[in-house]
Amino acid sequence: MAAFKELVFSGVQPTGNLHLGNYLGAISRFVTMQETHDCIYCVVDLHAITVPQDPRELTDQIREVTAAFIAAGIDPKKNIVFNQSQVPQHAELAWIFNCVARMGWLNRMTQFKEKAGKDRENASVGLFAYPTLMAADILAYRATHVPVGDDQKQHLELSRDIAQKFNNDWAEAIVENGHGDAFFPLPEPLIQGPATRVMSLRDGSKKMSKSDPSDYSRINLTDDADAIAQKVRKAKTDPEPLPSEAAGLSGRPEAENLVGIFAALKGVPREAVLAEFGGAQFSAFKGVLVDLAVERLAPIAGEMKRLTQDSAYIDAVLADGSERARAIAQPNIDAVKDILGFVRGR
Repeated sequence: MAAFKELVFSGVQPTGNLHLGNYLGAISRFVTMQETHDCIYCVVDLHAITVPQDPRELTDQIREVTAAFIAAGIDPKKNIVFNQSQVPQHAELAWIFNCVARMGWLNRMTQFKEKAGKDRENASVGLFAYPTLMAADILAYRATHVPVGDDQKQHLELSRDIAQKFNNDWAEAIVENGHGDAFFPLPEPLIQGPATRVMSLRDGSKKMSKSDPSDYSRINLTDDADAIAQKVRKAKTDPEPLPSEAAGLSGRPEAENLVGIFAALKGVPREAVLAEFGGAQFSAFKGVLVDLAVERLAPIAGEMKRLTQDSAYIDAVLADGSERARAIAQPNIDAVKDILGFVRGR
């Protein structure tokens, strides 16, 4: 397999109410990775319209996600930060990948089954083909690494399958066009950290979600210090003290969730948290967790509020990032067209 320059790609949907799960599972990791990798971070607004959206709300949400990136510490000069719809190469490559991917592959995607529910006949084609657009997002830049949560691992595997099939099906043309033995890399997942999957504060068996009717189920990135403190103190727990070892969290989803959140916010393993607080009651542990959560999250909320009031700055960041993204993606799309045998102007 050809050698590819390491490049990280990831995206966040602009679907409103970014919460602690989005921050710990994605955005905070983006901030860390910019120190060691070349990174492209995308607001995936084309993915957002696989379900109905209010246009005015979508505009605000695109800017809010961008503001969250910057407020959390992502440097839009050092990295490329843009929204997907400004880079048409994503959609162009997605169509090509629709002709590479197999129906059987897409039929196995569990997330489509969950989102479509029992009424699959009324689901949009876009929702069904979502994974091929995700593959195009990554491979338009020939990215080598993708930070993903557990719920996206299957989609990344599909991206690898599509890349491999493209490389195999057009192997001769790839060589003839001077690209060695493979045009696309097989992107690797980056799954790390003690809280890649953050659960509801009201039910430790359910993932933290913006769609939960209870606002107390999640900490929103726009919550101020008082709201953060109140939600942590009201988080569901059990009557037993914290265990001293990880095995003691078995069968205690709420305890496991709060320990994981503390560990992720502190940047330490869960075992270190249990070694320090094992035997403590949750009332005491929550007090320390409140202080930590407010320290980490309240400044982000304040900066997000400031940035979202400056839409001209946010739009300028997205325009600059989109221009830089197109400059990388277009030569790759041109090469794909040459490999496929399309005639294009020079």
